[in-house]
Amino acid sequence: MTWYQTITLLEILFGVLFLGLYIGYLLRVRRVALFFRQRPHIVWFKFVLRHLYVLLIIIAILGPSFGAMKKEIRTIGKDLYIAVDLSQSMNATDVQPSRLEKAKHETQRLITRFNSDRIGLMVFSDEAFVQSPLTYDQKALQLYTQTLRTSLLPHSGTDYAPLLQLTLEKLKQDKNPEAEEQKARVLVLISDGEDFGGEVEQLAAQLREQNIRVYTLGIGTTDGSRIPVGRGYLQDSENRTVTTFLNPEPLVQLADLTGGQYYEVSDRVSEVSRLISAINNIEGELRESKTIDVTANKYIYPLALALALIVLDVLITIKLIRI
Repeated sequence: MTWYQTITLLEILFGVLFLGLYIGYLLRVRRVALFFRQRPHIVWFKFVLRHLYVLLIIIAILGPSFGAMKKEIRTIGKDLYIAVDLSQSMNATDVQPSRLEKAKHETQRLITRFNSDRIGLMVFSDEAFVQSPLTYDQKALQLYTQTLRTSLLPHSGTDYAPLLQLTLEKLKQDKNPEAEEQKARVLVLISDGEDFGGEVEQLAAQLREQNIRVYTLGIGTTDGSRIPVGRGYLQDSENRTVTTFLNPEPLVQLADLTGGQYYEVSDRVSEVSRLISAINNIEGELRESKTIDVTANKYIYPLALALALIVLDVLITIKLIRI
């Protein structure tokens, strides 16, 4: 038998106080009975009865537990990396207040919706870095997200290949059929789709082989926007103002190659809710299973018996003095 609660010093003190006061009451009754030359031995019946149901109430409070049984507990495991594009085109304002600010807002929304999973944060342009490793600490992730800005990385374009290679290194898992723990692994890539790199198809095939899905979130509009730089706008080598457009094709292709899906955030629509639902739907595929010992709290039995004795105590009256 096990107990849900333990006896503390406070319960012991109250028990001793109750016993002391009751003994004092019995001695007074005995003194009065002897004065009238009566036999007070009958009061011991009430003494035993009352202490018995007080003891049963204490046992009920402590929570006696017995009847151990084995129970299988299944927990869902998922490792999720969110990768945010920090190339200079993310400063475009076709999505207010800017593509990057909108990406940061949606990233924080994703973090709060997957609070029971491990989440990490990556940043990339033509290079990729881990901003925060996988963690359950939402406050730290929110803080890292708030500090994101395009000046953190060099302004030399966007290349998805280093990001996919880094994802493979961080989420790669040896295929062990006897492993007790398996986790669904997901990369959420947030970008405007302007990919100037190569080797994406080869890396996407490796991700799919490792069962790592890539869900892509396109930020921007097909109408495009200029890129603010200081008090002016970004210009090319011929002093022409650069206009950046949302390019969904590479994002759609990458999602399809890895078994993921493409979603979009523009000035008119946000499909982040659909992205959250899609990731939630894959949670049940891979699980961790554990067997634990379970006991049931049987407090109801001593409590019911105590209540019955209380009723008996109320119904039974004892005459100590007969005149």
